[in-house]
Amino acid sequence: MKRLLLTLLTVIPLLSFGQANKLYRKAIRSADLNQKIELFSKVIELEPKNLDAYFYRAIAKNDLGDYHGAIADYSKIIVDEPDADTYYNRGNSKYSIKDFTGAKADYAKAFMLDKNFIDALYSLACVKYDLEDYENAIKDFSSVIKAVPNQPKTYTLRASAYKVLERYQNALEDYSTAILIEPSADNYYNRGVFLMEINYYKEANADLTKSLRLNRNNAYAYFYRGASNLLLGKFNNAISDFHKAVEFDATDFDAYLGLAIAQFKANNTVNAKLSFERANGILSIGKKITSIEQYKNTYWYQNQYFYFNNNVNELVKLK
Repeated sequence: MKRLLLTLLTVIPLLSFGQANKLYRKAIRSADLNQKIELFSKVIELEPKNLDAYFYRAIAKNDLGDYHGAIADYSKIIVDEPDADTYYNRGNSKYSIKDFTGAKADYAKAFMLDKNFIDALYSLACVKYDLEDYENAIKDFSSVIKAVPNQPKTYTLRASAYKVLERYQNALEDYSTAILIEPSADNYYNRGVFLMEINYYKEANADLTKSLRLNRNNAYAYFYRGASNLLLGKFNNAISDFHKAVEFDATDFDAYLGLAIAQFKANNTVNAKLSFERANGILSIGKKITSIEQYKNTYWYQNQYFYFNNNVNELVKLK
């Protein structure tokens, strides 16, 4: 009897191992995320130390939007056998729940464990940017660029950090480098918007025109080009662009305000009044306009205050 008992004890773990292996392979092949989680959970029940099962279950949970569940699984691995990939993935899950401080710590740990893990360094730079640590974000983006110099997105992000710090020449150089690497609609658009922000309207207009030639479905590009045309005194061109913008979005109060000003400048007061009323309706501004502060949430108030102030007073007078 004792001998039979020993035999059974040695066979049961082997059967468990075989069953776990079978479930694991099935989970890996499955395209159904819920099924993956269920199968990996069964593997873990049979083999509580199977860290690969925890890792892949965490990925499935993350892809389903269960970020807290993914973090718990990644944390189990980190306690037992910490590695760069797990720290990086946990950082991604933390980033998804806007735990930027936690994500930053995980990305830093991943890069510390593997100095060739450029994706971790890039993500670290991005989360520093989100945390408004612009100087250190620039340093990390610069390290990424040194390792991988041909990725335009990195230059664009570093340019954004330079812009916040008002280092406009550095920002312009990075936006321009992104265009040299990839002369795409997005890269021309990004530089065009930046040029608008620093009041280079003619240059912005040229970039936005190039962007629209490559992609005619960018409503924002029409709006910004409309704004540049308006500020350059090309009122009919501005009217055309603002019309295109509101075709994409009939609730774009900024486009209607720009359209009203452009129409007023082109001596089309009837349509200017209608466009102004349309903008006010969207903004829920009553007929009695007492202060420019009522427009504080608009592009024009925030970016072209003096120009807007002078013109909105004229629009208010329209009968």
